[in-house]
Amino acid sequence: MTTSAARGRGSDLAYAVLAWAVAYGGLRLAWTVGEAPEFPPFGSDLLGFTGWWSVGLCLGTGAVAVALARATTWRPVLAGFAWTLGGALVAAAAILLPELVSLLLFAPGPSFDPVAFASRLGCVTGAALLGLTTARYQRRTRGDCPDCCRTIAPGRRRSVPAPWARWAAYVSVAGLVTRFAAQVVVDPDGLTRDASMIGLEIGLVLAGALLPLALVGHWGEVWPRWVPLLAGRTIPRRLLLVPGFGLGAGIVAYFGMGLTQVASGSESEFSDAFLWVAMSAYLLLGLGLLAASADYHLRTRGACRSCGR
Repeated sequence: MTTSAARGRGSDLAYAVLAWAVAYGGLRLAWTVGEAPEFPPFGSDLLGFTGWWSVGLCLGTGAVAVALARATTWRPVLAGFAWTLGGALVAAAAILLPELVSLLLFAPGPSFDPVAFASRLGCVTGAALLGLTTARYQRRTRGDCPDCCRTIAPGRRRSVPAPWARWAAYVSVAGLVTRFAAQVVVDPDGLTRDASMIGLEIGLVLAGALLPLALVGHWGEVWPRWVPLLAGRTIPRRLLLVPGFGLGAGIVAYFGMGLTQVASGSESEFSDAFLWVAMSAYLLLGLGLLAASADYHLRTRGACRSCGR
């Protein structure tokens, strides 16, 4: 792929971000100037970035997307600012994670609001588009190949997880164990209180133990022998990467915002000690998932169609 072609694809993504900024930013502006709906239990659909802050976030996202499309050289400050804006969008819609979990369990809470849910989904969509635009900019300006950013020679691809990725997976599991230990100390009966809670705990085990270990294990690339009909076949990368990156980002955003609220003195039915321990454990789980997923992506991606590496 030529540099001009890669730049053209980056411009297409930038236009998509601009369209999102106009549409979603227009909604935020209308709610800010007019009368915004009241969304329980927090009164707003977003966290932290409400009112004019949400409008400014949309404007900044559109502006930085244009800058990414026009830039011809690698500028770390620009890329860092873009990733920061994307992280802010995900953090603002942090409530989306427990809502998705409740929908998967067919048990949405009484405070679930379809309009607020759609708004948070739209906010995360902007973050995803900006992330793709930023990644395209990095590949176009930082690597030997404008399409994949690879600089290593053929035949030198790494086939085993990096040591730091293994430690990240172990940190993720340690975060899960710490979270359960804190729950046992405070409310041991809460783990098996009802069917929805049991389903949530099973999901936590899958996300915090099975998934990170699969990301750094051979059985995360090829189906084990004990899996009927699939044994020996290659596991689709997206089967692990989508939940790895998605859950990792969602957990970090949700519990990062939660820790911010605890630090600011927000009231809760639980003690501050429990909240600090449990939420910090969740943060470790999410960060471990993100790191292990990044290594899995780099290790298992196929050869580039443009450069052959």
